[in-house]
Amino acid sequence: MCLEHGLPEPSFEEISGGLVITLRKEITEGFLREKGLNERQIKAVQYIRKKGSISNKEYQDLFNVSRATATRDMKSLEEKGILKSEGTGKRDLKYVLK
Repeated sequence: MCLEHGLPEPSFEEISGGLVITLRKEITEGFLREKGLNERQIKAVQYIRKKGSISNKEYQDLFNVSRATATRDMKSLEEKGILKSEGTGKRDLKYVLK
């Protein structure tokens, strides 16, 4: 339900025999680091929060990386459930927060 409402997944921990569930209001930098994101990916998520979306070309320009690196980083963010792609084809494809 959290993901459906644009919130990060809750974390579940067992502490001293009890269950602790952590719900976050928003995607924080700490949460992104816990997910194993690199600095570029964290900055891209912050960029998307401000601008609403990012294209592969924007990612390449912002971080001075190759198309292959931008694609790999974006796919990783999709696989981790942070971003989703919208649009079709290379020119219309944008990534937004999931």
